[in-house]
Amino acid sequence: MLSGQVYSAVDQDLLRELGETKEIIHRYNALPPSAESERLAILKGLLGNIGDDQIIINQPFYCDYGKQIRVGKRFFANFNFTVLDEAPVSIGDDCFIGPNVSIYTACHSTDPAERNCRREWAEPVTIGDSVWIGGSVTILPGVHIGNNVTIGAGSVVTKDIPDGSVAVGNPCRVIH
Repeated sequence: MLSGQVYSAVDQDLLRELGETKEIIHRYNALPPSAESERLAILKGLLGNIGDDQIIINQPFYCDYGKQIRVGKRFFANFNFTVLDEAPVSIGDDCFIGPNVSIYTACHSTDPAERNCRREWAEPVTIGDSVWIGGSVTILPGVHIGNNVTIGAGSVVTKDIPDGSVAVGNPCRVIH
């Protein structure tokens, strides 16, 4: 899965890991907002790496594995942040994620026979430093978003976005 090769989405080891992560996410999402230290402790154990203690992910938060997610310093994600981290998801320093944002790394065949066999592959997503992602944005597998980028609300990011850009739309396009 991590190598980008086709894998079975119904592999028993993967299903076990997904189940374990769901239990952790359930505990995280059940905590009151005032339980900041408990929330941070769960995130430190769940995520692959966090840059510092200035990380806030508002509940509810969802991910598949957690350990493939790396966030930098001073990270904020609003409610309903969803990350399907079958491949690495790397987010830089000083990034802010609006509500209802989804990041996907899992890919599925357009061939129904292949898809019905539950075969998938995954492509990493990379987000640079000082990025603002507006509400209800979807970021698709394999995308690289550069440094100092703003992605407008409601965008569907299907291709790489270069440094210093403002990009919006479906599909997301650089406008500045």
